[in-house]
Amino acid sequence: MGGYHHGEIAVQERAGLAGQAGHSQGAIGNTIPEVAVAFLAQQPHVVVGGTDERGRIWATQLTGEPGFLTVPGPHTLHIGTLPPPEDPLAAVLTGAGAATGPGSGRDAARIGMIGIEPATRRRMRMNGRAVRDGDGLRVELDQVISNCPKYIQKRDHHPVAGAATPAARSAVDSTELSPAQQRILREADTFFVATASPDGDADASHRGGNPGFVQVLSPRLLRWPDYVGNAMFLTLGNLELNPAAGLFVPGWETGTSLHLTGSARTVWDEEEVARHPGARRLVEFEITAVREVAAASPLRWSAPAYSRFNPPAA
Repeated sequence: MGGYHHGEIAVQERAGLAGQAGHSQGAIGNTIPEVAVAFLAQQPHVVVGGTDERGRIWATQLTGEPGFLTVPGPHTLHIGTLPPPEDPLAAVLTGAGAATGPGSGRDAARIGMIGIEPATRRRMRMNGRAVRDGDGLRVELDQVISNCPKYIQKRDHHPVAGAATPAARSAVDSTELSPAQQRILREADTFFVATASPDGDADASHRGGNPGFVQVLSPRLLRWPDYVGNAMFLTLGNLELNPAAGLFVPGWETGTSLHLTGSARTVWDEEEVARHPGARRLVEFEITAVREVAAASPLRWSAPAYSRFNPPAA
């Protein structure tokens, strides 16, 4: 996964930011820097994006005691946990690397990841190929990407004992948002979006803004502004070639996870974009499936301190 693919380049050129994108490309590597090794060791969670056994893209979260993310080598990340059965990527990640037949070898799951620390507004993206390794995953990395702290809301966390036990977890599936889920999205200040290239290389990205930045246009249609960023357009570049996408909305105060899968497109219409403060483009997301998992996470988070970079919501 070296360099930009032609979808990313097309979006960079249409946005008039090809020069900046060329400069930003220096932040993309394939090894984890030593300072990032220590950062990952401190994290209690990592966001993961990937494709399920039906070809649908989802984003989710894996949690563990700090130290569950380790770096046995500069090109490798070890995640010391697996998703629970209710997770939309559970089957794929639990079975990643399993032999699929005589002589077939090991079938890795291509995933995108974000290690994010809201308390310090630090984050890093990692994309690679995961295989089952005992009770966890070993990920051979293709991309390691430094990201800026823009649009991250500051939060502190604490674990709640027994909050994510198997007995407490439950999942509800649907094909559209309930009124309560619509309210969650309208009030959201953060979500994560997973995409993939046509070749299947996955990516996961953070999106943040003031509450109201996500618009619920109908029970099956969302819209959000695309703000000024690093000009790489890894997410929009994937969508240029492959519209499949997945969203994960964390329940910061409840531990409930809201997962959406469907398709997304970039809206470039200048008049429409101008109605959204700070927006450079818009993204519309059409929902095909919803999964809400209660007691998905043992983590609880404090009320947010909003990023000073957040534009006002429309």
